[in-house]
Amino acid sequence: MPHDISLISTLAVGLALALALGYLVTRLRMPPLVGYLLAGIAVGPATPGFVADVGLAGQLAEIGVILLMFGVGLHFSLADLMKVKRIAVPGAIVQITVATALGAVTGMAWGWPFGEALVFGLALSVASTVVLLRALEDRDQLDSINGRIAVGWLVVEDLVMVLVLVLLPPLAGVLGGRVADTGEGDVGMTLLLTLGKVALFITLMLVVGKRLFPRLLWLVARTGSRELFTLCVIATALGVAFGSAKLFDVSFALGAFFAGMMMRESEYSHRAADESLPLRDAFSVLFFVSVGMLFDPCILLAEPMKVLAVVAIIMVGKTLAAMALVLLFRYPLNTALTVGVSLAQIGEFSFILAGLGLGLGLLSPSANSLILAGALISIALNALLFG
Repeated sequence: MPHDISLISTLAVGLALALALGYLVTRLRMPPLVGYLLAGIAVGPATPGFVADVGLAGQLAEIGVILLMFGVGLHFSLADLMKVKRIAVPGAIVQITVATALGAVTGMAWGWPFGEALVFGLALSVASTVVLLRALEDRDQLDSINGRIAVGWLVVEDLVMVLVLVLLPPLAGVLGGRVADTGEGDVGMTLLLTLGKVALFITLMLVVGKRLFPRLLWLVARTGSRELFTLCVIATALGVAFGSAKLFDVSFALGAFFAGMMMRESEYSHRAADESLPLRDAFSVLFFVSVGMLFDPCILLAEPMKVLAVVAIIMVGKTLAAMALVLLFRYPLNTALTVGVSLAQIGEFSFILAGLGLGLGLLSPSANSLILAGALISIALNALLFG
C-alpha cells in the first residue's frame, strides 16, 4: 500500500486477538488479562505469523500506563486508607520487604548481579490492582472489611512502587545500570535533585492542581457537552503525565496518578471515572498485549525450574508472609486467607518496573521473561485459589 499502516494493523490485530483470547479464557474461568497477555505473545516476535510493531506497541503501552494510573488516582481515597492503616501500611511494607528479599536472594543464587536481583525481587513483590479488584467484585467482597483491607494493602503497595519508579533512575548507576552521568561523586546530588523535583511537582499538584482541575471539570460540565467532558478528562490525564515528565523528570505514571487524585476532589469525579473507563479499558488491553509481546515462551522449556521458583515466591512466599502478618494483628483466619490470596499474583506495576529495569540496563531479557512467566501463571491460578 502507498502509506504505512503499521499503527492500524497493530491496533486491529492486537485488539481482535485480545478479544478472542480474552473471551476464551473467561469461559475457562480465568481473568481476561491472561488472554490479553497470550494475544501479545501471539503477535510478538518470539512466535511465527503476524508480528506487530514493537515500537508502536510500546508507545501505546505508555498511554495504557498513564490511563491505568489515572484511574488508580481517581479511585484513591485517603479516608478509606486511614480506616485500615493499622494493618495495611505496616503489612504492605513488611510484605514487600520479604518478597523483595526472597526474589533478590534467589536471583543472586542464580549468579545475577545485585542490581538485577533487586529489581527482580521488587517486581515480584507487588500484586495487580486490576486482578484484585475484579476478583473482589466478582465475589461481592469489595465493600467488606476483608475487601477494604486487601484494597488498602494494594494502595500502599502502589504508592511504594511509585516511589521506587522515581528513585530507580538516579540510582541506576550505583546498581550497575545505565545513566547519563555515571560519576560516582554525582550520585548523591542527582538523587537529591530528583527528590527535589518530585517534591516540587507534588507540592504544585496539591496546592494548584487541587483547585485548578476540579474547577476546570466544573466549567466544562456546565457546557452540557459529553464529548467535551470526556476530552477534558483524557487531556488532563495525558497532559499532566507528559508535562510532569518534561518539566520535573518524573514518570508518566506518577504524573497521571496525581492528576487522578486531584480530579477526585471534584463533585464530578465519579462521572469522570465513568466517562474515561472505555478508553482506559481499551488502552489497558493494549498495555497487556505489548507486555506479552516481550515474552519469549521458550523460557518455559529452557528454564522450567527457575519459572517454578518464581511462581513459588509469588504464590507461596508472598501469601504466607501476608497471612502471617494479618494473623499477627489478630484478625480472623478468613481475613488472612482473603488478603493472602489477593496478593498471590503480580501484574501491571511489575511490568512497568520490569520495563524500566530493561531500559536502564538493570534487567536482562531472560529475567524479564521470568517475571512475565510468573505473571501469566499466577494470574491464571489466582482465580482457582480464590475459589
